[in-house]
Amino acid sequence: MPRDSEPPAKLPVAALIDTEPHIDMVALRGYRLGRVREQLRQRDYAGAVLYDPINIRYATGSRNMAVWTLHNAVRYCFVATEGPVVVFDFHNCEHLSAGLETVDEVRPAVAWYYFGAGARFEERAKTWAAEIADLVAAHGGGNRRLALDHCDPEGAAALAALGIEVRNGQEVMELARAIKSPEELACMGQSIAVCEAAMARMREALEPGMTENQLWAILNHVNAAMGGEWIETRLLASGARTNPWFQESSDRIIRPGEMVSFDTDMIGPYGYCADISRSYFCGPGRPSDEQRRLYRLAWEQIHFNMDLLKAGLSFRELAETAWKMPESCRANRYSVVIHGVGLCDEYPACVYLEDFETSGYDGRLEAGMTVCVESFIGETGGREGVKLEQQVLITETGLELLSTFPFEEDLLGREL
Repeated sequence: MPRDSEPPAKLPVAALIDTEPHIDMVALRGYRLGRVREQLRQRDYAGAVLYDPINIRYATGSRNMAVWTLHNAVRYCFVATEGPVVVFDFHNCEHLSAGLETVDEVRPAVAWYYFGAGARFEERAKTWAAEIADLVAAHGGGNRRLALDHCDPEGAAALAALGIEVRNGQEVMELARAIKSPEELACMGQSIAVCEAAMARMREALEPGMTENQLWAILNHVNAAMGGEWIETRLLASGARTNPWFQESSDRIIRPGEMVSFDTDMIGPYGYCADISRSYFCGPGRPSDEQRRLYRLAWEQIHFNMDLLKAGLSFRELAETAWKMPESCRANRYSVVIHGVGLCDEYPACVYLEDFETSGYDGRLEAGMTVCVESFIGETGGREGVKLEQQVLITETGLELLSTFPFEEDLLGREL
């Protein structure tokens, strides 16, 4: 494949798919597969079986009906720590991995989930397990420890009956995906560019009388039209539906003078996530003092916490030193202070100090991690809330801002 430095002139950069030469996809795939094998070696595993389509995409570069296969177990892959990569694909889909240097063999998948196998699911699970065990025997060098990301109990039992020791494959994949290569950052930059183009169109289109769904549809349309893939959530709300957070987009009509808050959660070009949040004021007129106060608090939280981020900072240290939320907003706080981002929301999830003992875990930020810095500000019993979020890269010397969409100067009430 040619290694042209520029994309074909007939297409905008954002419209390119991940088989085009404008980003070195061979280097990208090689790096990602190498990261998976590094984690497998560290844990002395013979290999991994991956069902999550995001994990399959990361390890092989191969994709097929990702959203559908998230809940239909018709596609998986075997990655030997020292040996071949075998993709097991859906009916008559072997051609979808053609030409990928990361894939050594494609076989038809053995589907044993209930929709595909019915009352024969236990029989089919045993057939599936026997094929996997044969691969482990052939390429594991006597090692029978196998990482597995998702599996119904019948499959795990069938593997155990054949002497395969099943270990946590999601741990392997989350830690592998945490550190991004330059090629990954280039892909993520394309996804963010598409996302911010959609956000700008949403800002321009926002007017009283349109519905939340009509506004959210702009994000979905621009993403699909510019080479993106899907939207993970439908988190867009207006007026009183903005507080507390996590209301999904509806057919509610947006009214003048209201806040509109959203979280993109967008899987864009090359399968990389652009996870950015903003809150807009729907005119005409000017935001109220209360709307500006909430917005300034969210802006302050984002920037205070961004200033803390550096390689080597522990998750507990971040929780201990993070921006202190006003008591009146604490009950409605977001679930994390920051979280990793790559092909989707990823490791780590760094929680607030008050949540650390029940749901937190420790670790350290590393150079090469990409993370999202979160804020939701909504008073307990208050009418509206503000959602802001920035996507950044942790570097050896601090951080690099990846999302550059402007904040709302009329809501900040001052020059940035």
